[in-house]
Amino acid sequence: MLRSLVGSEMCIRDRCNAQEKTYLRFYGLLAERFCGLNPTYQEKFDEAFYSQYSTIHRLETNKLRNTAKIFSHLIHTDSISWSCLSYITLSEEDTTSSSRIFVKILFQDLCEHLGLKKLNDRMHDPSMAPHFTGLFPRDNPRNTRFAINFFTSVGLGGLTEQLREHLKNAPKMIMQQKQDVDSDSSSSDSSSSDSSSSSSSSSDSSSSSSSSSSDSSSDDDDGDKDKKPEKGSR
Repeated sequence: MLRSLVGSEMCIRDRCNAQEKTYLRFYGLLAERFCGLNPTYQEKFDEAFYSQYSTIHRLETNKLRNTAKIFSHLIHTDSISWSCLSYITLSEEDTTSSSRIFVKILFQDLCEHLGLKKLNDRMHDPSMAPHFTGLFPRDNPRNTRFAINFFTSVGLGGLTEQLREHLKNAPKMIMQQKQDVDSDSSSSDSSSSDSSSSSSSSSDSSSSSSSSSSDSSSDDDDGDKDKKPEKGSR
């Protein structure tokens, strides 16, 4: 059973890619139907998304376009989970020209079928946010800027409003974090200094007490020496 499922998924994907010069919606509907019949197909197409995206640089332009469109169909019809987009990381280091073309066609097709507003709502759904951290990176300003420029260049700048706000506030956040770190460091140094001062005071007090005891003992000895011996009675 599993072998037939895998074979069907590969047949749909490979025939769509290899034998058709342009994308035919028939293949998307067929894949959607299979996913609706058996959840195993959903898992296999999810794995296929990862596999195809990882090796997207090997595909010719028309095959790349067909691949992006069939996965777009499966995603916007909810035939497979939107979490498959977690395999994409938008940064200069993690993308190639081919992968950027793939992502461009994928999102433009999603926008064409869903509309920008609905697509934006999906992409910023709090329950799905962990899966889209690679698409909307906030780890450092360079990657954030790259993602903003990418979506803007493909006509989907409306998806980046939250990223732009994050980038705008990033210097303030970095400054605040630095101040918090400095404050914690100062508090730690102050606490260490107070502890050291207290220890020093205790040591001085102990030394002073020891010195007083020594002086008192010395005075007693001198007093005994100064006393004259009493005369005995005759």
